[in-house]
Amino acid sequence: MIDDATLRTALSHPLESIALPRLGVFYGGKVRDNWTLPDGRRVLITTDRISAFDRVLGTIPLKGQVLSQLSAFWFEQTADVAPNHLISSPDPNVALAWECSPLPVEVVVRSYLTGVTSTSVWSAYSRGERTFCGHPLPDGLRKNDPLPHAIVTPSTKAEKGGHDVSVSAAELVASGVISEADMARVSEMALALFARGQALCARQGLVLVDTKYEFGRLPESRGGGIVVIDEVHTPDSSRFWYAQSYAERHARGEEPESLDKEYVRRWLSAQGFTGDGAIPPLTDEVRLEAARRYVEAFERITGRAFVADLRPPQARIEAALAAIGL
Repeated sequence: MIDDATLRTALSHPLESIALPRLGVFYGGKVRDNWTLPDGRRVLITTDRISAFDRVLGTIPLKGQVLSQLSAFWFEQTADVAPNHLISSPDPNVALAWECSPLPVEVVVRSYLTGVTSTSVWSAYSRGERTFCGHPLPDGLRKNDPLPHAIVTPSTKAEKGGHDVSVSAAELVASGVISEADMARVSEMALALFARGQALCARQGLVLVDTKYEFGRLPESRGGGIVVIDEVHTPDSSRFWYAQSYAERHARGEEPESLDKEYVRRWLSAQGFTGDGAIPPLTDEVRLEAARRYVEAFERITGRAFVADLRPPQARIEAALAAIGL
């Protein structure tokens, strides 16, 4: 496990953003800064920004290094069931990938009745709804119960400042957002990715509860196929519970022990924030505890120690890109 001295050093210079104007066309997401290169590749730099409730909340030390390296691990582990956009990882925060045209949906897969956001399956169920994104749900379930089977629950991709909306696959197709064939393909890929993720996590003592995937289409020069983009099975995109304590805590009506950014969501909810209004500033102790959980997730999932790179990120990343001719 990472020591506090390392975390506090990282806390002093988080990677909030980075300036690389020489690279080309820039796009800034909630967590990743992206540059489209003239040769059809993309540079993705995973920052330490953390988002929840569709808002950017601040930074978590070393979060970007964890997410970028964990995604690279999962892209390798799942390439046989779902092709992805990754080419290489020249730096702990950097991915070099093929430029893709993103499909305008987020594909969420859920296997438990849980969540705290307004778009969660538990929020809908607790309001009395028994159909969620086109899937019928049985009566009599409690929060954090397993669902009868994993379900695909897509959501729209909101513009910056907006909120994603959960909808059914049929509604997305009917609205013309995505074709029936593409929706079927990404649903198939998402369920295959999720099954692989659950199996690997189970061997490491974790429950992969739910996750979201993003997909894009390669250019015709590279075949035009649909591939996984962005990230896979990280503490940002996924919910993980400790398998060993889940049953006992659930029987007592307690929340499962989690290893993801749900810790930050719950802290914010306890401050009265659920997405609207002023964001309560994250305290250093909350940021450090979140970082510990991110690092532990990396180590539990991969089975290897996380090695933090504490060099100032701007100079380090510039040197790594220069080393590959960028």
